[in-house]
Amino acid sequence: MCGFEIAAVMDRSWDVAERLASDFEIPAVATAISELPPDVIFDLAVPASAVAQILEQLPDGAFVLIQKPLGEDLAMANQIAGICREKGLHAAVNFQLRSAPYSLIARDIIQQGLIGDILEIEACVCVQTPWALWDFLEKSPRMEIVYHSIHYLDFIRCLIGDPASVKANTLKHRASPKLHSSRSAMILDYGPACRALVNTYHAHDYGPKHQRSEFRIEGSKGVIAFQMGLNMAYPTGERDWFEWCRAGESWQEVPLEGSWFPHAFRGPMSAMMTWAEGGPAPETHLDDALQTMALVEACYEDAERPGTILSG
Repeated sequence: MCGFEIAAVMDRSWDVAERLASDFEIPAVATAISELPPDVIFDLAVPASAVAQILEQLPDGAFVLIQKPLGEDLAMANQIAGICREKGLHAAVNFQLRSAPYSLIARDIIQQGLIGDILEIEACVCVQTPWALWDFLEKSPRMEIVYHSIHYLDFIRCLIGDPASVKANTLKHRASPKLHSSRSAMILDYGPACRALVNTYHAHDYGPKHQRSEFRIEGSKGVIAFQMGLNMAYPTGERDWFEWCRAGESWQEVPLEGSWFPHAFRGPMSAMMTWAEGGPAPETHLDDALQTMALVEACYEDAERPGTILSG
């Protein structure tokens, strides 16, 4: 779709890799990392627990795009970062929600100052997610925030920076008893002038009518709202839409081209290619990704603390 040249593909299942190479005319299938050409951008689409051992085998100084999250917790993220620095790896993380079509439009409107100072950001996801598609998640010591809500936390960081603190809650659901959690709520503290919320629920098994997968960004001069349709009826998805208005004016819809997957992948990988050609590092480079992981860690730490007991 992007016209990227794929040098080789590798998977723990030879049959899967061979089929993929055949379907997309990829010239080589590797059975070991040592067989991969060194002068490429390595794309690590693997569970977080597998990242460190793969990085150890890459050529020193290689360019590598790591699938989110950067580890299952902050300690693992710091271990991964240590390997990258020791080997001189040029590493970034595939936080591709920043590059989804609706995200790019929202960022442009905000950067132009068209909705003024941001007062309120809300991400609300109420869907039925088929977690069985990713069986490794049942073995993960953490789940919903680090593997899903991390997208929204990272996008909020992209828009307004790091919060001062967080309040969070993350829970199991009877529909997915083997998962650590599949519903979360987080409040990010940006002081009295701005509020940011993330609320996710992945077990709404009552049809599409009342499912939601939306961002709302309100400013002092206007408001943005968009739907991330991919989360609904995954993996086929529902329609994406993007609307915004300024105070005193009518809502207007902005037409979108492409969606979150696979189109947003163009952003992180194109940024890696620019970096490899001598340009600036991607905005989701290692140090920035560590800050998103620090925010995720803070959410889990707060979720383990007891709430305020009612008096009376």
